[in-house]
Amino acid sequence: MRHLALALPLLAAACAPANPDPRGVEKGETFLTISATGRAEARPNEARMQLGVTSQGANAAEASRLNREKMARVTAALTALGVKADDLQTRNLSLQRIDYGKERGQFRASNIVEVRMTDVGRVGEAVTEVTEAGANVVGGPDLRVSDREAANRSAYANAYKAARSRAEAYAEAAGLKIVRTVNIVDGGEYGAPSAGYVTMDAAAPPPLVSPQSVARTEQAAPPPPPGAPFNPGVNRTEVRVRIDFALKPA
Repeated sequence: MRHLALALPLLAAACAPANPDPRGVEKGETFLTISATGRAEARPNEARMQLGVTSQGANAAEASRLNREKMARVTAALTALGVKADDLQTRNLSLQRIDYGKERGQFRASNIVEVRMTDVGRVGEAVTEVTEAGANVVGGPDLRVSDREAANRSAYANAYKAARSRAEAYAEAAGLKIVRTVNIVDGGEYGAPSAGYVTMDAAAPPPLVSPQSVARTEQAAPPPPPGAPFNPGVNRTEVRVRIDFALKPA
């Protein structure tokens, strides 16, 4: 009876199923991990740029007035192009006294806003219009795709297809076949900056002049040159993925 009592636990242990493989494969299967990338292109449908006015006057009130008047004209020009109030956001608003050089004691006012344009085709026109209205600081544009997830769906699908194709090549060479996908790990986006990003040199701030000469300078200034040709191009996205496959003999 004693020998029988000892044998029963051993027999039960032998019949118990083996612990499952933590990787998700079963007995007789081969585990394969593949890393791949997928690419997608989308035409940008949104442009963001920073623009504004820097003005100078004999005192704080004069500098503020000049800046306010010019900025009102710049805003009106943007409104005429279809830019809404919610698409304008102040980024910098400053008023400071000049404490150096021959203009010492005068004041400089600055007002910079970020502009969001959904009509990308009018960006070049917008730069020309705001410059004519008095803007002397222009930076950008940063061209974006508003719905990045929708634009990247094909990149995700392409990444999976690339991983599957490579896994099938390994399986065929080894005399195996894919039986299932065990795990998918999203590696996120990476890669070079989008081709649609363009940088325009900001126009130089106005020279430091006395307020009496500002009006004469503005009256004598020649009209600004036509806006440079503008091409939005396409934004490119690359995503990484890691996929685990279970293989078994073909």
